[in-house]
Amino acid sequence: MAEDGEVGTGIQWSIGLCSCFEDFGLCIMTFLVPCLTAGQTGEAVGESCMLYGILSVLSCIGIWSRAKIRGMVREQKGIEGSFMNDILMACFCPFCALIQEARELQGEQPEEESIARS
Repeated sequence: MAEDGEVGTGIQWSIGLCSCFEDFGLCIMTFLVPCLTAGQTGEAVGESCMLYGILSVLSCIGIWSRAKIRGMVREQKGIEGSFMNDILMACFCPFCALIQEARELQGEQPEEESIARS
């Protein structure tokens, strides 16, 4: 368990797992070319876009690589969770999980824009 406000103290995903259709463009892109979304998300957390894009479509290795990147997104954002849960998301909700991760990393940009408009 984390102590004194460390990462993993109950912070949840700001974007729901089933909120795929709120960003319809990302939803369509992920459904048609999931390796692109996986690669871009990998790159956003400091990994190789090309490597993780390719790995993401390789059955068991793809599940592992998507779970690893999901864990890195969680770590970067301080979101609570486990590697086992990341594996389950990669197995049973791969498109929704990819979209959730991508939107979580983009989450700060729309807020900044809305503040500028006010």
